[in-house]
Amino acid sequence: MIRFQIFELAGAKLHKTLIDAMRTGELRTFEATRRGRRIQHKNLSYPGWMNWSVADDMINCEVISPRKPGREWQFFSAFLGRLADRYAEQIVAINIQFPASTVPSRTMKGVKKRRRARVRK
Repeated sequence: MIRFQIFELAGAKLHKTLIDAMRTGELRTFEATRRGRRIQHKNLSYPGWMNWSVADDMINCEVISPRKPGREWQFFSAFLGRLADRYAEQIVAINIQFPASTVPSRTMKGVKKRRRARVRK
């Protein structure tokens, strides 16, 4: 899951602008469902969806992909690219939080141990 916040200019009403653009067809790549709280990509090869909420000139977003975990970046990249292309003048900053990465532990399974050669006297 990728979380990010979009900080908009004071009074820009970016959330309403984006929802209206999705509903009128100006922003055809994405669609708003569940009364504008859930955003989906129209192309089914982009897994998952995005939940978002608005609070004081900030849009809180959460990209979720339960069927294909680890592929949230694809949806996130498409959405971020569209924001940068069409709505950059209304955005002050974007804050991104990536999920805690887990580093796989190194095990000796399947790896031969090297033996030290004995020195003969």
